[in-house]
Amino acid sequence: MNTLLFGVIAAAAEILGGVLVVYKTEWPRKIQEYLLALGAGFILALVFFELIPESLKHLGAIASLYIVIGYGMLHFFEHTVVTHLHFGEETHSEVMVSRVASTSAFVGLLIHAFFDGISISAGMQFNFALGVLIFFAVLLHKIPEGLTIASIALSARQSRGRALLASILVGASTLVGVIVILFITTINANFLGIAFALSAGAATYVGASDLIPEVNRSGNRITPIVVFAGMLLFYVSQLGVEKMLGGK
Repeated sequence: MNTLLFGVIAAAAEILGGVLVVYKTEWPRKIQEYLLALGAGFILALVFFELIPESLKHLGAIASLYIVIGYGMLHFFEHTVVTHLHFGEETHSEVMVSRVASTSAFVGLLIHAFFDGISISAGMQFNFALGVLIFFAVLLHKIPEGLTIASIALSARQSRGRALLASILVGASTLVGVIVILFITTINANFLGIAFALSAGAATYVGASDLIPEVNRSGNRITPIVVFAGMLLFYVSQLGVEKMLGGK
């Protein structure tokens, strides 16, 4: 039940990002950059300190294969199927004008969000404290993700209703990822270890290939420093969550 609640919150954050764009709520570029940088640092720390060690612990050496598959799947959908995709509000309206490009971006983010849900659910199945940390990592980039899909839809001359629907569907995909793992683990608990390794690969991709390039594109010198703040936030959050849950 807690897992489903976290999935709903993550989905709601995605939809909020879409609402901010559709209803023209001001969203300063610096705030987007800082949020993405914070999320990048948090996610990368999560990957190397928790996700990869845990997947190796449960699957052994074969976990490396699934980690690479998880990474490769997101790369394929986001940058092979989709040829132009940035996180945060899309400002290159002269590039994202075709409905084909808009649809491709939607599919890419749909898969991305699905893996977010898998990551949350798989983490909580192994260890609730770890699941909470994964949830925070996902939440940090959910609003920018909602901004992305809605603004891309609008720049492709889609209606506001369709732009909002796109963010709702991407948010729902996160929830579907959560539910799928809950359903599958009742059938075959061994599949959970595979899902966890796939999540490690997907999270590596999100942090290193999606978010860090956005940080590097920024002309703001403070933004890269925020990446380290995200790593520190992970460490502090990890200690806080473990203490709150009694080290479980």
